[in-house]
Amino acid sequence: MNDTPPSSSAYARLCARAERIAVIGEALAMLGWDSSAMMPPGGAASRGDQIAVLSGLMHELATAPEVGDWLEAAEAEPPGSAWDQANLALLRHDHTRATAMDAALVEATARANAACEKVWRQARATSDFALVRPHLEQVVALAGQGARALAERTGLAPYDALMDGYQRGIASADVAPIFARYTAFLADALPRALALQAARPAPVRATGPFAVAAQEALCRQLSELSGLDYAHARLDRSVHPFCGGTRFDVRITTRYDEADFAQALMGVMHETGHGLYERGLPEAWARQPVGQAAGMGIHESQSLIIEMQACRSDAYLAWLSPRLADGFGADVAFAPDNLAALWRRVGRGLIRVDADEMTYPAHVILRFELERGLISGDLAVADLPGAWNEGMRALLGVVPPDDARGCLQDIHWYDGAFGYFPSYTLGAMAAAQLMAAARADLPELDAALASGELGVLTGWLRPRVHAQGSRLGFNDLLLAATGKTLDPGDFQNHLTSRYLTG
Repeated sequence: MNDTPPSSSAYARLCARAERIAVIGEALAMLGWDSSAMMPPGGAASRGDQIAVLSGLMHELATAPEVGDWLEAAEAEPPGSAWDQANLALLRHDHTRATAMDAALVEATARANAACEKVWRQARATSDFALVRPHLEQVVALAGQGARALAERTGLAPYDALMDGYQRGIASADVAPIFARYTAFLADALPRALALQAARPAPVRATGPFAVAAQEALCRQLSELSGLDYAHARLDRSVHPFCGGTRFDVRITTRYDEADFAQALMGVMHETGHGLYERGLPEAWARQPVGQAAGMGIHESQSLIIEMQACRSDAYLAWLSPRLADGFGADVAFAPDNLAALWRRVGRGLIRVDADEMTYPAHVILRFELERGLISGDLAVADLPGAWNEGMRALLGVVPPDDARGCLQDIHWYDGAFGYFPSYTLGAMAAAQLMAAARADLPELDAALASGELGVLTGWLRPRVHAQGSRLGFNDLLLAATGKTLDPGDFQNHLTSRYLTG
């Protein structure tokens, strides 16, 4: 694949360069998936080299002197369509971020992240923070250096410059009051939800073990029925479930527990939501910035509207109940009301990925505060375990007994992802807002879910969210789809209806 010839317009040359960079990004995505799902431990060092070199090549292509010249020429005579204009603005945004960091910093960061992530796996397995601490210190130092470089070029605060890389247009000043409001809501709502829950009969747990092969087959079946095309997707296993790969080749992973099939099943439906979004992005703008996802907050809204809003609804659980019996054998625990009690149960847990939707934001709020401290230098890496434990006590009233269930539980920081965590709760709130709007537009939605049909919901999302790519920012997309910018009240209304009534 070559850049367009010199006779082409400046904008056409920018688009050709963007496509070339995107293809390298796709290769990096596949290497990342392989690192987590398939690669033997002995491949870590060479994989780090591969990732570093390709990251450096992307950076060289993005920051080459001619790109700045092309941008100036294209902006002097902007393209005609609204999509092209949005694409040009995003090309400028990406160039500003890319040129803020020199190639040496990009490669050093990629190497440090890859090395730390591999040590984290061992540290997490043995609950040994001291093992990974020096590696994390290097990652944090480089992330801080990158944040300051980005801040200088973008005019954003350092942490906000990192957030901008995951969800454009959202800053800590936007997030902090939303999180403060939710913390106050949770302080009142959680004790009430727990009291109502305690007054009801305890749900019956299904009798295992549940063979991994049977779990995997059911997960694949439900994912396919949800509309994910497995000619362009596959399901594998990893320590930390994720959706990776590319829009053309979606890679979903999960982890299985023979004592509890729900973790894998709902995890796969969550990642299926991510995959459906990737597959629904505007094909005409593939490999251009405007054709990419609108940010990780929107991406998370698409996974949560499938997993939490649709697949844990009464209607869908009624349909799912006999499918569980078909897959695992008859069990009274598979009754729809019992499934609802099991899978919509709140609790003061330690693990983010296992948290219910009411307490999950508390886990995100903790990480938001801690990573802001790490990037600013107000929190030393050595003090992270203690700060984590104190934060869990304050927010949820529980203290991790070890670091594996504390500050070692998530991969994100050990892989260099700072500024990402707020997207999870922004996504949950956006999912509730989108679902409320979908229900208003689709009186047939519950009937469709009761037949296992998610196509009615995804059909509503396709033109309003998926097909918009990144043409619109977070709040503008919500405004166009629902008639208002982010309204945390919709999420609180959803939680109140599901957990604080009856």
